[in-house]
Amino acid sequence: MSDTLQPRAVAELGPDERRAFFGRDAGVDAVRGDVREILDRVREEGDVALREFSEEFDDVTVANLDVTDEAERAVEEVPEETLTAIREAAANVRAFHERQVPDDWTETFADGRELGRRFRPLDRVGVYVPGGAAAYPSSALMGVIPAKVAGVEHVAVVTPPADELDPVTLAAIHEAGADAVYSVGGAQAVGALAYGTETVDAVRKIVGPGNRWVTAAKAEVRGTVEIDFLAGPSEVLIVADDTADPGHVASDLLAQAEHDPNASVVAVTDDEAVATAIAEAVADRVADRERTETIREALGNDASGVLYARSMPEAVLFAEEYAAEHLSIQTADPEAILDRIDNVGSAFLGPYSPVAAGDYAAGTNHVLPTNGGAKTFGGLSVDTFLRSSTVQRLSRDALDDLSETITTLADAEGLEAHAASVRERLDEE
Repeated sequence: MSDTLQPRAVAELGPDERRAFFGRDAGVDAVRGDVREILDRVREEGDVALREFSEEFDDVTVANLDVTDEAERAVEEVPEETLTAIREAAANVRAFHERQVPDDWTETFADGRELGRRFRPLDRVGVYVPGGAAAYPSSALMGVIPAKVAGVEHVAVVTPPADELDPVTLAAIHEAGADAVYSVGGAQAVGALAYGTETVDAVRKIVGPGNRWVTAAKAEVRGTVEIDFLAGPSEVLIVADDTADPGHVASDLLAQAEHDPNASVVAVTDDEAVATAIAEAVADRVADRERTETIREALGNDASGVLYARSMPEAVLFAEEYAAEHLSIQTADPEAILDRIDNVGSAFLGPYSPVAAGDYAAGTNHVLPTNGGAKTFGGLSVDTFLRSSTVQRLSRDALDDLSETITTLADAEGLEAHAASVRERLDEE
């Protein structure tokens, strides 16, 4: 068994070990200075900067930044079975997000107050679809579809350039309903969406996962545009008991580990023997995976491990503090465990709900908070692309009924004109 997989007791974790598990971060601070320079050049030089950065960072000469037509043609280039899978996944994602669309509402109270709330989509958003070491057509579905379901009029996608852009990713972008597609990646792509260039139109909000350069750029442009959230490397926490299949747990850990050397993969159980079996199952399977080196690096980082607790309540407390992006519960009664955990991006219950199902085709969104973000916000949804406003209409009687409350509070705050705006209306007669 690999030393990096040696099971450890939750109760015996030292301060540094606990900090590694609970203090995860996106690692953006080290690159923020360089990112600011990139963004400044994009803002000042536009398309010229985008092309130069593609040469410098991607080793690609970009002829056409706008590849919208190429995305449309890609639908004809991908194998039929791949296109069928894209369309089935897209249909499931669309159906799930359509359930999230809120209705405008108005309620009239007996005293004459008519109050309501309405929802309107943003008009222009940008979606970052990663590329590089792997193609991510699924991220195109997860970013574009909720925006279009919300009613966003113009959805622009940026994805890193290549000598030959991945046709599967391009086909997924088109099938998801994107209105424009640009061959540009990294911090410079975020800058293009935020500030606009000769080719790329500026947007109101930027969403989607990326590497630390992308994340740092989103942090820098926040204020000029809105963003979804700052995402770090992918992570999974699996809560298991003695009913869990160690092989299933191991396969889920390896699946998440292949994303990134900095991915965090953790299993916690209330049984030391189960922890040992999981660690052994992981070690037995590592060499069989295609991205073995990436997986080994992820398994070896300080935020990954197999842990055993003194009891399931202790394991649950660990999970609640960890606030996982992906929480897999493989226990005899997963619903009962989930009822005790509030901090989670997306939960996967039972032995037949691998995280991969949510990554691709179950219908839920895979753009989720990392680094403990689930303690304060949720993942990408239709809500991400909506803004709400409130509406009120008061009858004279309703204003009369509220006048003393309004004027008393206005006078208490020293805002005499507020009080006068009420008294004037009621004194007209």
